[in-house]
Amino acid sequence: MKHIFLSLALLAATPALAQVPAPAPAQSRPVLLLGGTLHVGNGTVVPDAAVAFDKGRITYAGAQSGFAQDRAAFEVIDVKGQQIYPGLILPNSTLGLTEVESIRATVDAREVGEFNPNVRSLIAYNTDSDIIPTVRTNGVLLTQVTPRGGILSGQSSVVQLDAWNWQDAQVRADDGLHLNWPAMIIKTSPTDEPAVLERREKNRQEQLRQLESLLQEASAYRQQPAGRRENLRLTSLAGLFDGSKTLFIHADYGKELLEAVRFAKRLGVQKVAVVGARDAWMMLDFLKQNDVAVVLSRIHALPRREGDAYDQPFRLPSLLQQAGVRFCLDYEGDQETSGARNLAFVAGTAAGYGLSKEQALEAVTLSPARILGIDKDFGSVEAGKSATLVVSRGDLLDMRTNDVTRAWIEGRAFRLDTKQTYLRDKFRGKYGLK
Repeated sequence: MKHIFLSLALLAATPALAQVPAPAPAQSRPVLLLGGTLHVGNGTVVPDAAVAFDKGRITYAGAQSGFAQDRAAFEVIDVKGQQIYPGLILPNSTLGLTEVESIRATVDAREVGEFNPNVRSLIAYNTDSDIIPTVRTNGVLLTQVTPRGGILSGQSSVVQLDAWNWQDAQVRADDGLHLNWPAMIIKTSPTDEPAVLERREKNRQEQLRQLESLLQEASAYRQQPAGRRENLRLTSLAGLFDGSKTLFIHADYGKELLEAVRFAKRLGVQKVAVVGARDAWMMLDFLKQNDVAVVLSRIHALPRREGDAYDQPFRLPSLLQQAGVRFCLDYEGDQETSGARNLAFVAGTAAGYGLSKEQALEAVTLSPARILGIDKDFGSVEAGKSATLVVSRGDLLDMRTNDVTRAWIEGRAFRLDTKQTYLRDKFRGKYGLK
């Protein structure tokens, strides 16, 4: 009987090792990182640095020679020879909304219908996703959980990636609404029938008319007296007109970007960002003049047109930087949920095509924090901000040397093991590998 119970206990314990680790407890003792190279996230690099944090907030970040506090009061961690970075921020993501992209039952990123401004992605966010730990191991510690589908997909929210539930995870709830701009109808083939194109154009114009009517109604609804029966759809849009929410417009082609931004500005939307924006290089002055932020997608892609330079997608971040356009990088595309772990390497590509290493790092740390409205607490390693940071043995943006050894979210040191690391260790043991 002893052997039977022991076998059952081992069987029960083994799968548990491959499950999502439990969230880390709150920071109980001040921590001091010594000797590493600090990449602040705003372009500053500090060799031989010290970073101290207590109760989840950074109390010192700078040269080790300038740290004057009693080290005996800290848990001192020697990170000499390693690199200290702010936690990466992933905008425009379905992380936590999608588990297996090919299995519809595990996808909770879209709602039925075309206009769903009241849909909140936050309440569908699954903190027990098996994918989340695999993303954290490459330094991604926050994400903007974003709905998909329809014309007005709904509201996104910013979450941190170590929590028991969506309530604990939220960093900024309902930060913006996501609009999939109806594609322009153009003739792409000699066989396109005029009647078909005309019908599609009429349908597009009707969609734009409905969208304009909804936004005008929402703007007027804000002026109604208190005590009225609440309309959730119109209430959810109110933040677009007072600047408390951003309208994220998903579009790629230059004419669509121009049309969409002008449409939003004409209707009184205060904050506009474009997502995707692969033709942003054609309209740099327009984006700068209208203070439109860019959430740039698919720089790991072929050029859109035969006449474009072969490296045009790779160089686009550099062009935006030179033009003074606010931008950040995301990982939208094929296998966007599971592939989100590669966000750092997208930034690394941008660093190879015009951006400096620190500018590329900023594009996945402080820049998205500013665009998402969370830069007061996140995006850089500075005193007073959240202790959300990672330590890597090598360059975090280089897939050849990226090796995250430690990470903290709000001062909590969470485990870096995943289902993949469990399987790796399991089969290394089987074959006697180290």
